[in-house]
Amino acid sequence: MEQRNYIVFIALMFAIFGLFWYVLPHFFPRYFAGPSEYTQTNTSTSGTTAPGQTTANNSAANTTAGQPAVPAAPAATAFKPRAAALAESPRIEIHTDRLLGTISLIGGRIDDLTLANYRETVNPTSPQIVLLNPPGTDNAYYADFGWLAAKDAALDLPVATTRWTADGGPLTVDHPVSVSWDNGQWLVFTRTIAFDRNFMFTVTDAVKNQGKAAVKLYPYGRIRRVGTPPLAGYAILHEGLLGVLDGSLRETKYSAVPKEGSLEFDSTGGWLGITDKYWLVALAPDQATPIHVNFLRDKEADKDVYLTNFADAGAVNVAPGSSASSLTRLFAGAKEVHLLAGYRDQLGIPLFERAVDFGYLWFLTKPIFYLLDFLYQVIGNFGLAILAMTICVRLLMFPLANKSFRAMNKMKKLTPLMTELRERHKDDKQRLNQEMMQLYKREKVNPAAGCLPVLVQIPVFFCLYKVLFVTIEMRHAPFFGWIKDLSAPDPTTWINLFGLLPWHLPDFTGVPFVGGIVAAIAALGVWPIIMGLTMFLQQKMNPPPPDPVQAKIFMFLPIIFTFTLARFPAGLVIYWSWNNLLSISQQRYLMWRMNRKP
Repeated sequence: MEQRNYIVFIALMFAIFGLFWYVLPHFFPRYFAGPSEYTQTNTSTSGTTAPGQTTANNSAANTTAGQPAVPAAPAATAFKPRAAALAESPRIEIHTDRLLGTISLIGGRIDDLTLANYRETVNPTSPQIVLLNPPGTDNAYYADFGWLAAKDAALDLPVATTRWTADGGPLTVDHPVSVSWDNGQWLVFTRTIAFDRNFMFTVTDAVKNQGKAAVKLYPYGRIRRVGTPPLAGYAILHEGLLGVLDGSLRETKYSAVPKEGSLEFDSTGGWLGITDKYWLVALAPDQATPIHVNFLRDKEADKDVYLTNFADAGAVNVAPGSSASSLTRLFAGAKEVHLLAGYRDQLGIPLFERAVDFGYLWFLTKPIFYLLDFLYQVIGNFGLAILAMTICVRLLMFPLANKSFRAMNKMKKLTPLMTELRERHKDDKQRLNQEMMQLYKREKVNPAAGCLPVLVQIPVFFCLYKVLFVTIEMRHAPFFGWIKDLSAPDPTTWINLFGLLPWHLPDFTGVPFVGGIVAAIAALGVWPIIMGLTMFLQQKMNPPPPDPVQAKIFMFLPIIFTFTLARFPAGLVIYWSWNNLLSISQQRYLMWRMNRKP
């Protein structure tokens, strides 16, 4: 009975997993979102320009009457190498400890950034992560800023081809740079770019009116990305356009961005951008300013182009002889949780740390991350931090686990009596059930008690998987021996003789279903085998099921889990193995104490 309940519980565990991650969020998104996180979005397909105005290619507009469209971004009919595209424009260099790159004086764009402290692989000589690329390349990705005029105003404003004049350089933490441009119509535009010690730019656009008539202008900012980047392709991870607008987190996958029209939002402050698994490019306007935001898709040389932009909902009136300015912040870098939370608190950027996809169970995932990070600061190794966190979880569940182990040991002692009852009443199921219930009641045994510790650990398991998968702090975090990256699967497999041969696991991602099965078999490594053995040992300490069919099913569970977890992050497999060892030790100790008692 106990083993049947356990098997049923394993099946229910997977059913609950699917229910939480796939079914319920689809039908009840409001209840699975974070605080103030879900509201309905609107899709506009009837046109995005103000009345009487035509929108240029690669542009979006505010739908409020009288407001202008964001001007066209530079488009290419044929792509060129990155070095050639960079050489087409004079540039201001960026020199910081964490970012390297340049700012283009054509258009005043931030379109060339490399992350100095992050590399593509665990190999310290592998290439650094290139985040932003200039227009004209097949993976162009950049941010630009500017001013819009009312639709009936004949003003020459800075656009993508405008050549700005720099007053110096390079851009460093202690030395902001300014660029300027005179439109020849009594308006002088100035752009000042400052940078902190991490990944945040502060862009201040100013305009001085030297004419005799007032002008009405709208500040805007835009992020533009050419081509759909390589995606991790997991349902538990958001990759695409996102932002916190009007207090709500809006997430739109690349495939969900409309090809006609745009997704439109109105907000006061907030932020918007495009996210990868570990990297983020986001704009944060003045948090007290009402803005209108667009998420949209376009085409360039047969490639999809994704844009997210904002424009102030209200115009800035610049009187003759006066000046006006607009401040926008640009984050371009790694999604470090503490750093994003610091910007949230110091700069007032709402829910900025939610750019890290903590998922529907964020109220559990975030505390687990903070606990792991705290233990890492104390111990100095994320793998050891996982082991220490497992001990903390076991200590919290110690009373519950003891109760469960006592119940299982009592069940083990009752196995001969249960077998006798089954033989005696094998033709009368109703009588058998009655006798079994009387036996449980007489011996004060709860057959379901053994499932309670596993039930409590399910959320911990899923949330730890989420932390290992989405947080950059776990990326390339080493353990000991051959585990150089806790967020990646165990690199030792039977194909490379468990690390003795310099062979890598073939890529089976292009083959659906069968490819997943073959990949699971091929990926069997040392730590998954250790996990399977510890699970088998733990299983042998439990009372064996009297039913031969159940016994065979139960015998195969460690094998199934061994192959299933072979492609999971190594940190998760280490957690499960260590948790099994702690369970075995605790159960052995409890059995020793129980056997000592008369």
